[in-house]
Amino acid sequence: MIPILFSKGSNVFTSNGQGRLTDTTSCIVHEQRNGIFELEMEMPTAGIHFDDIELGSIILAKPSPNRTAQPFRVYSIQKTMGDMMATICAEHIGYQLNMIPVMPFTASTANLALQGLVSHAAETNPFTFWTDVTRAGTYNQTIPSSARARLQGEQGSI
Repeated sequence: MIPILFSKGSNVFTSNGQGRLTDTTSCIVHEQRNGIFELEMEMPTAGIHFDDIELGSIILAKPSPNRTAQPFRVYSIQKTMGDMMATICAEHIGYQLNMIPVMPFTASTANLALQGLVSHAAETNPFTFWTDVTRAGTYNQTIPSSARARLQGEQGSI
């Protein structure tokens, strides 16, 4: 798959966005279970759409050939080889959940707990959550915490 560039505010990735990054010479996604999920891409600085890439832009790319394309937010653009090439680094858009604090709340089901991540967020949470888990249980968040921490398996997380 050829990576696709989207603007900073994009949240729908069903089009060609600002364009396909056809001049990309390499695009590697590094992923570890419950760890890093980052993209590293190289392209010529004279390449198509290079001038449109900025910090915060989103690049849609497949982590591996048989997986669905995922959005990654650009956090670094470094020119190399006498400014003829650039290395672009981006982290999965899910990392945004680190920046969304969630205030304490209680829920009686997994679905209500996931809904609470949005309704008790101290800042706008642009994500939606769902589960097919139907059994009841008590979720009790007693201190403010990031939405990502509440999802990623730390003690007391959903």
